[in-house]
Amino acid sequence: MDELEQRIRQHFANIQSMTPENLEARRDVELVVSKLDDGQLRVAYIDENNEVVVNEWVKQAILLLFRLRSMETVEAGPMEFHDKLELKTDYARRGVRVVPGASARKGSFLSPGVIMMPSYVNIGAWVGPGTMVDTWATVGSCAQIGANVHLAGGVGIGGVLEPANAVPVVIEDDAFIGSRCMVVEGARVGKGAVLGAGTILNPSIPVIDAETGEEVSRGYVPDYCVAVSASRKRVYPGGEYYLPCVLIIRRLNEGERHNKVALNDILRESGVST
Repeated sequence: MDELEQRIRQHFANIQSMTPENLEARRDVELVVSKLDDGQLRVAYIDENNEVVVNEWVKQAILLLFRLRSMETVEAGPMEFHDKLELKTDYARRGVRVVPGASARKGSFLSPGVIMMPSYVNIGAWVGPGTMVDTWATVGSCAQIGANVHLAGGVGIGGVLEPANAVPVVIEDDAFIGSRCMVVEGARVGKGAVLGAGTILNPSIPVIDAETGEEVSRGYVPDYCVAVSASRKRVYPGGEYYLPCVLIIRRLNEGERHNKVALNDILRESGVST
């Protein structure tokens, strides 16, 4: 893998001159995309220090791909697409359930047991086993979604390709992301955490503990926290304004799995639903 990484970095240094005629570069890039597609490579992972590590060279390969491929027309049943990258196939062998209207791009990885309702998963994304990508949810480029996660209806998980070292969105194992939430720009949701419906989370939005009023983080909901969308007052020369924040309203016991009924009760106490 070290040799492949080195070649990709060399190709990327010359990205401005890359065209589909660069056959050697295309061979290397196609190999990376195939490895992403089968889960042999990941764009990012969480290390032993609980930090997100980005494989920058893998993102570089994805960026190169769009220089090295030409537009093509692809048909899937009655549907027609015009793009530089085909859709994933062979779902039965992969052990993935894909409902009509759902699609995933080649170079994304769907683990066994994933269920895709009519939804979309982009290149570079990694989706863990047992995860539900619900109706009209989108998983953006390079996003990392853990095992047994539920992305509820209309959830938007942001993608990130440029710059190549930018951290993607990470949703850890057993998290629940409520309907119409937006998690973008490298934000992170911890293990077993819950976001109430309509919550927006990005690296500039403060996450606040409702019990203490203290700011816990920016753009990161810690493990086993139930969090909802809120706002807090700020005074400016022009007046008082309310800016968005995310409020932690409950902490679950470590390893505790939320159930739908109990979760709805917790969220209703704060006027939020799933």
